[in-house]
Amino acid sequence: MRPVLAIAAVELRRFLRDRSNIFFVFVFPLVLVLVLGSQFGGGGTTGSMVVVGGESELRGAVVAALEDRDVSVTLADDDDALEQVARGRADAGLWLDDADAASYAAGEDVTLDIVASSQAGAPVTVQRAQAAVRAVTAQQGQVAALTAAGVEAGAAAAALDSAGHDFEPPRLEVTDVDEVAQEFSGVGQFDIGAASQLLLFVFLISLAGSSTLIQGRRYGVVARALTAPVSTTELVAGQALGRFVIALFQGAYIMAATALLFGVEWGDLGLSLLVLASFAAVAAGAAMLIGSLLDNENAAVGLGIGLGLVLAALGGGMLPLELFPDTLRGVSHVTPHAWAYEALADIQRHEATLADILPRLGVLLAMAAATLALGSWALRRSLARAM
Repeated sequence: MRPVLAIAAVELRRFLRDRSNIFFVFVFPLVLVLVLGSQFGGGGTTGSMVVVGGESELRGAVVAALEDRDVSVTLADDDDALEQVARGRADAGLWLDDADAASYAAGEDVTLDIVASSQAGAPVTVQRAQAAVRAVTAQQGQVAALTAAGVEAGAAAAALDSAGHDFEPPRLEVTDVDEVAQEFSGVGQFDIGAASQLLLFVFLISLAGSSTLIQGRRYGVVARALTAPVSTTELVAGQALGRFVIALFQGAYIMAATALLFGVEWGDLGLSLLVLASFAAVAAGAAMLIGSLLDNENAAVGLGIGLGLVLAALGGGMLPLELFPDTLRGVSHVTPHAWAYEALADIQRHEATLADILPRLGVLLAMAAATLALGSWALRRSLARAM
């Protein structure tokens, strides 16, 4: 096993020393996860509001009420707020002046100025702002009414707070019968994007990296390795293990980075890594096959990128499989991406056990065995072929 491990270690070092991989392996996947989660994730804030006005009891109460409703709040002056709303950086702007603060302190109705942007989520944010203002002004009015009746202000506020905790408000339960909505219910903002980019980049980088195998054959690295006490079987096994380690490293990095930076929940880590390892084995076999059948590095890179993108698009690496039509979703299962996507989805969203994902894991392992066998056969054949 020592020659096999040595060859695999050399392949991993070559991969890490390639400066072109710094962006595409370490930076680009996280950028895409961030962009997808920010644009389409369901776990973020429910709007953004810029608030204008000096420090006052009203401003503090309104900001706290908005944040309780998951609205992102920033403070700004008049000109900056108008610019943010006009450029769509905030869904709406809320203006508070001294007269509003005085009315609030007196327990009177408060009329505020709200300017909505042209963003799609602006109407919802405006409604949340109106609800927040009504809530804080109603509570302040209750305190004013009790104070006018002779109750000390502190005791009135404490009594209202106690009543709010003791009284159980009406509860509305909404049952959504839409299967897609149920599937994505409770999913974190970046969870879906992280899983899809994991599959996309593990396969894409593996196939594009098949060019290093061609370079090794072209420059005589493989031939010189065979002059050492290394058998052809050990060489083939070392190359297969090297590509598997590279794919596994890429996937493990994405999982760790997204968990630390974006709080992505991968469910049972052992099962998720098992799915990743099975998928990485398929990618390793495919990379060996391309690197052995082709003799041109540029052709291998082009084919690897094209094939990697097509398979990812068809297998849920760019759009969740739940949004596919039934026919297309059935066709997607010709790709390893679809099987891995469904296994990861079960682990992340449904706390699946090994028994639950075993059928999908079995398909991935069968695909891995087939691609590794074909890749090994092609590499053995290529060793006797002049370049």
